[in-house]
Amino acid sequence: MNVPFKTKHLSPFIGSEIQGLDLSKPLSPDSLKELRKVWLERKVLVFPEQTLTPQQQIDATQQFGELDKYPFLDGLKGYPLIAEVLKLPEEDINFGGVWHSDTSYLKTPAGGASLLALELPDIGGDTIFCNMHRAYETLPETIKSDIRHLKAINTSGKSDVAKTRLHRLADNQRNHPPEVLQATHPVVRLHPETGEKTLYVNEAHTLHIEGWSQQKSRSLLNKLYLHARKPEFQCRIQWSVGMLILWDNRSTHHYPINDYTGYRRLLHRVSIKGERPAGHPL
Repeated sequence: MNVPFKTKHLSPFIGSEIQGLDLSKPLSPDSLKELRKVWLERKVLVFPEQTLTPQQQIDATQQFGELDKYPFLDGLKGYPLIAEVLKLPEEDINFGGVWHSDTSYLKTPAGGASLLALELPDIGGDTIFCNMHRAYETLPETIKSDIRHLKAINTSGKSDVAKTRLHRLADNQRNHPPEVLQATHPVVRLHPETGEKTLYVNEAHTLHIEGWSQQKSRSLLNKLYLHARKPEFQCRIQWSVGMLILWDNRSTHHYPINDYTGYRRLLHRVSIKGERPAGHPL
């Protein structure tokens, strides 16, 4: 098959740059099939030098799955499926600036998302992604055995991440506290397409292990968080204007670095609807 794009890996275990594709045009069935294989294997795809209207970003993302609305923002005017990821020069907190997997507080968390860079600081504002399948696979066997049938409570209300939404909620004239959303998911998740086991707890949203207190849960969860974000499981994306990133939210975590206070940064995010997470078979 003659595939009309080239692939450049960004790190050994996660992230690939896709060269030669114009996402403003629909992908052919063969191209989409091959691209999806790369996406599932590499978890994060980077498309540099794209020129996309809001509708073109929606159309490009929709080729990878049904779209969904981010629950806490109204979306771009005329395009409710596009959430603005914005930090203004006078703000010192960036949106979502905690290690996280998107919307794990929902019963059906996001399956993936695209993020398009529109305005960037002169330096800084990188995003780090990590491979949660690799994180699980490299755990000691004793820990794998201990966590294989555990479930965890995930919430939208943890203070560290809730405060990162405050400026954007105010933009949407939502000055009252938003509803706290909560869902229970397996600590070890089976990927619905690849069958890979992934570590599915994250600092932003995981509150505690089901049936355990927060205090009892803390030691195990912190151990898993520290293991998951080892540099060897990561790729670091240095943004450029017009770059679009597409990631598999079911098998990754990400962290937007907040090192550019005094500068404006604007990206547009489109979310792909996911499935209810399934756990390790009994």
